[in-house]
Formats: sequence, structure tokens, C-alpha cells
Amino acid sequence: MKVIAFACQKGGSGKTTLAGHVAVQADLAGAGPVAILDADPQGSLSDWWRERDGTSIALAQSTENGLQEDLRRLRERGIKLVVIDTPPAITSTISHVIGVSDLVVVPTKPSPHDLRAVGATVQICKELSRKMIFVVNGAAPRARITAEAIAALSHHGPVCSTILHQRVDFAASMIDGRTVNELPGRSRSKSEVVSLWNYLQEMVNDENASRIMGSPVSISMPQTTREDEQYRAKSMA
Repeated sequence: MKVIAFACQKGGSGKTTLAGHVAVQADLAGAGPVAILDADPQGSLSDWWRERDGTSIALAQSTENGLQEDLRRLRERGIKLVVIDTPPAITSTISHVIGVSDLVVVPTKPSPHDLRAVGATVQICKELSRKMIFVVNGAAPRARITAEAIAALSHHGPVCSTILHQRVDFAASMIDGRTVNELPGRSRSKSEVVSLWNYLQEMVNDENASRIMGSPVSISMPQTTREDEQYRAKSMA
């Protein structure tokens, strides 16, 4: 059984949305049985799951102190993948979750505030020597700031080759317990989620993938000119 945790101390990074989408795509791709575990007191992932109709994905309950035992029971039930959502703050719960995860996904939007916020999460991964990747989420198409964010993040860990772009269908599909992969028709969002899951699956199963180790983390955007800021504002509009 593999455990993938979505963790980032900043709210609005898209952890819950990505966790739900990855769980569904993994199930659709035949990587199940899949279970989701909502470690966020807000319970957004659990609320989304309850809106689903006849889902094959299981909802697991756990406590901070009982996490390892609950994961053992899921393994005994035949669960092959557990996707965990975490609170948008650095708590002891996050440390416990990261400690039992095979892969930690750190979503971040391409902005200076978001990049500065991921440092504490990355530091925990370093201290616990866990495999971790960054996923750039909520990007604006063709915005130069996205490339700058990837460059800044790459100094501190691997960055997923798939970029998730800002689109209404990601949030809209979650309202009634679905994901973009379960909506009719074709869309770029679907392709991005499929590509994201393929990347995560490869990473979580790669025994040779290096774990995150090193010195304290301080992530920031490169210094830019006034012209760059004007370009960003126009691109993000």
C-alpha cells in the first residue's frame, strides 16, 4: 500500500481539490482500491466524498495518535493507495502524516507569497527524510511568473512536469462530489489530471527516487523589474 499526502501550510493552494482529483484518477486508472483520509479539521475532502454517488473510493477516519494503526487496517482491507489531505497550517498532525507517507505533494501557486509559505512544509520533509515533489497549481496560461516559480522551487526539490492551470471546472466539479475527469466531454483540465497522476504514480513507486534532505529552507521568487511586475499583472488578469 502506498500513501500520498498533500501538504502545504498556506490555505488556497488547492490541496483538497488535487487530493480528490488524484484519488479519482488513480481509481479510474486501475490503481485501487483507493481510500482518502481527511486530516484537515475543516473536513472539506470528507464533505466532497459524501456528495459522491456510488463511489468506489473509501473514506477513512483516523486520529493523530492512531494514524499508523489505521493505515495498517486499511492495508489489511486490501487498500492499495491512501490519499491524505492535511490542514493549511503547520501542526503536529502534518508531521505525523508526512512521517508515514511514501510521497508528499506540496501544491503551490506561482506567486511570491505562496512560494514563501511552502518552506516550513519542505523543512519537515527534510527533517523526516521523506520523498517530496512540488506541484505548480492555479497557473495562468503563458504567464512568465510560472517559469520563475518553477526555477525557484527546483533549487529545493523536484517539480512535477505537469502544471495545473486556473480553470473554473476544477472547483465547479467538486461542488457535487465529482472531478473534471468525471464530467462529460474533453478538456485540458482532464489531460492535466491524467498527466499528474501518471507522474505521481511513477514517483511513489520509484525506489530510487531521492528523499528530501538538506539544510533549512528559504524559498523566494527571483528579484524582478517593474516591467516584469506589469507583465505579470497583465498575464494574470
